Amino acid sequence: MAEDTSHFVYIVRCSDGTLYTGYTTDVERRVAQHNAGTGAKYTRGRRPVRLVYQEAHATVSEAMQREYAIKQWRRQRKEQLFA
Repeated sequence: MAEDTSHFVYIVRCSDGTLYTGYTTDVERRVAQHNAGTGAKYTRGRRPVRLVYQEAHATVSEAMQREYAIKQWRRQRKEQLFA
């Protein structure tokens, strides 16, 4: 992939109140996939989901490293990103 393509880390809030963090190149499409039941297995039974946070990165590597880092955080710290 070209480095000028935007890569995104996003967080959605599921219908049960839990948070899901992911990576994508198209946030709108990915959220629609989650809500259609074709996204991550975790979100399939927790629909609908609502986008609560997104951040852009220049490279896939940066975005995936950030996704991993955020996934290691406790819920309270994630909530501070979009409070």
